[in-house]
Amino acid sequence: MKTTQDIINNVVWKACDTFRGTMDSSQYKDYILSMLFVKYLSDFYKEKREQIGAKYSGDIDRINRALEREKFILDDSCTFEYLLKNKEADNLGEIINKALARIEEDNIEKLEGIFRNVDFNSRQVLGDTKERNSILKNLLEDFSDSRLDLCPSKLENVDIIGSSYEYLIAHFASDAGKKGGEFFTPSEVSTLLAKLVMAKEGDRIYDPTCGSGSLLIKAAKEVGNSNFAIYGQERNGQTHSLCRMNMYLHEINDAQIAWADTIGNPLHLEKDHLMKFDVIVANPPFSLDKWGAELAENDIFKRFRNYAIPPKSKGDYAFVIHMIQSLNENGRMGVVLPHGVLFRGASEGKIRQKLIDENLLDAVIGLPANLFFGTSIPACILVFKKNRANKNIIFIDASNEFEKCKNQNNLTSEHINKIMDTYLKRQNVEKYAHIASLDEIKENEYNLNIPRYVDTFEEEVIIDLAATKTNIAKLEAELAEIKIKMNKYLSELGL
Repeated sequence: MKTTQDIINNVVWKACDTFRGTMDSSQYKDYILSMLFVKYLSDFYKEKREQIGAKYSGDIDRINRALEREKFILDDSCTFEYLLKNKEADNLGEIINKALARIEEDNIEKLEGIFRNVDFNSRQVLGDTKERNSILKNLLEDFSDSRLDLCPSKLENVDIIGSSYEYLIAHFASDAGKKGGEFFTPSEVSTLLAKLVMAKEGDRIYDPTCGSGSLLIKAAKEVGNSNFAIYGQERNGQTHSLCRMNMYLHEINDAQIAWADTIGNPLHLEKDHLMKFDVIVANPPFSLDKWGAELAENDIFKRFRNYAIPPKSKGDYAFVIHMIQSLNENGRMGVVLPHGVLFRGASEGKIRQKLIDENLLDAVIGLPANLFFGTSIPACILVFKKNRANKNIIFIDASNEFEKCKNQNNLTSEHINKIMDTYLKRQNVEKYAHIASLDEIKENEYNLNIPRYVDTFEEEVIIDLAATKTNIAKLEAELAEIKIKMNKYLSELGL
């Protein structure tokens, strides 16, 4: 039987019950996702070893040499099976930690530090020895479910692990919410953004606030083959590790994912200058306060030299400026932002005017509210391009077109296709899209608020008061007649 995505999702989501009630999901997610990663490595390596063993008819030397050429090495003491055999051990947390450390050590070029933010022997997080061992034993038993076979030959498709991984990350985001304006990017928004930037073969693709990596992965899929280079940066250490695992699970094994604050310490450099990219995608923290404004004036990369410094309490344009400065001469970028960036004044107004005057802004797309886990804030997508041929900006108001779900709104493939078709054709569409000239933008004092350009007002139906009055009189007469009949029936019944 093939292992489907639903099977993996159900089994692994059930494993979360082991932790529920003992800690918040923002804590236990690292244990769940790390164990899923270990189970994947173990099943993958076990099948590969069996295939190579059959090929070389049990010749140990040849088998070992062949295994050393594989994408990772897994010692017997690091396998999920080994951990499961030791589930009754008094020092189970220590055994798991040693296995994770050995995995990193044996695969230092690809997996170094990937488990740095998870401690399976933590008394503070998992409790005293007895309680900790009980939790970890249950976790191992959850993942030993016979349906959870992650050998490549048993998987329904090669992308299934990565998809399940993102499924869990999305549920954790929904369960725990986000702080500091950071919101998990829903899959459909990632898909739309990836299509808008149109990554192609040979591109360098970059996300300066990459989170778990979903935007980078979706952008890479648009290429259609493996001829691309992925770069990302994430300041949260736990999320950085999840992103690296996610890349690995999606078979993107050479992604360059850096760990640091992008504004204060950008790490993707070439000869002490910012590295340049063909494609940039991002969903930076909304209106981040304390983003590093005090350092911007003396920024060694001079990113803000040609622009105003964004307000100390709102870092939206700090990320936009960094991305603009990181585009190559023909680069394009798509970024998810709160609507405030479209109309707020002061230094943000000056930055917005500069970006428009430089003919960098290509599109403004309004999204529905309640798309993101943890917030109902409506967001927009801004598309920027270097060396733009067009001298206008397309405004698309997609805020009223969505699928209503239980807790969140959702963009369907039809909604995404309509946005893309409108963006590519660049035509006015009544109550949906408008092509604004730069002169029109200037007349509006560089205010990009979408209702200024796309009129979605629906006129109210004119009420015929005379006809309404006649209908009311008719209904009242019918009601009086019914009351008379009802009283007659009640009288006949002696009531």
